[in-house]
Amino acid sequence: SIVHQLSPINYQPTMSTFLTTAQKDALESTAAALATPGKGITACDESSGTIGKRFNAVSIRNTEENRRKYRQMLFTAPTSESYLCGAIFDPETLLQKSDDGILFPQLLQDRGIVTGVKPHLKVYTLPGTGGDTVMQGLDSLAERCKKYYSEGARFAKWRSPFVVDMSSGRPTDLAIKSSMSDLARYALICQSEGLMPIVEPDVSLSGNHTLEDAVLVNTKILAELFKQMIDHGVYLPGATLKSNIINPGKDCSISYTVDEIAKANVSVLEQTFPVAMKTANYLSGGQSLKDATARLSAINRCNKRGPWNLSFS
Repeated sequence: SIVHQLSPINYQPTMSTFLTTAQKDALESTAAALATPGKGITACDESSGTIGKRFNAVSIRNTEENRRKYRQMLFTAPTSESYLCGAIFDPETLLQKSDDGILFPQLLQDRGIVTGVKPHLKVYTLPGTGGDTVMQGLDSLAERCKKYYSEGARFAKWRSPFVVDMSSGRPTDLAIKSSMSDLARYALICQSEGLMPIVEPDVSLSGNHTLEDAVLVNTKILAELFKQMIDHGVYLPGATLKSNIINPGKDCSISYTVDEIAKANVSVLEQTFPVAMKTANYLSGGQSLKDATARLSAINRCNKRGPWNLSFS
């Protein structure tokens, strides 16, 4: 029989056997909350250095108190809970409080918004790839995740950036495999500490690649990501995808309609995205608000077969 023919392979599935049923349920509950139809995730996870540049542009001093006041303004905006299901914090924000003395994670929880966190990471140029990068920060991640959970975070986000340059063969296979392996290991570590992992492969809009080129590259990246997640034993129903909208490069000479871009995105999802995962939350990634909104709307209209929630982040 077929079973007898396959038995010598000595296949040993991992399948998240280290997680208890209660741990899986908690991770899946967080993933389901972030898949709330009609709502999305806000990323307010700028580091103090990044937000300092924005403050300087409007003559605001970059102090911890000013950063706290700015976050408070966002988190107390009227009716924001009608549109948001999650918020990604910088680690500093987890410990900050409102004027009333309420910790920000609790403030959002009371409004039905789940708090997440962006671990502090570093970008490292991978030698021999012509400029491809990988993210560093897995060492001590388990300790940090445990700390973030105790401070009110229930999910985390790790970003792996890519630049497309078809003439030089970027991103290279080495960069894709290295980054997606790291992303899967990050997801595994997060789940072991109770944080639902958001995995974020981010393909830049820079370049002159066509939509067809972008489809090939993104398919390769996402296929490698989910293979690595399965190989690492990540519990897929307790994980979320945060991805770029697949677009031609900004310098591409060919114009594509919104519907053509939507069909390309849905095609890649159908080929790569596991149905075990509940939602894909797209980032705007350098697009104008108008373009990003129109494309996300068209992707949802075009998605006839996929069971996923498709929203913004």
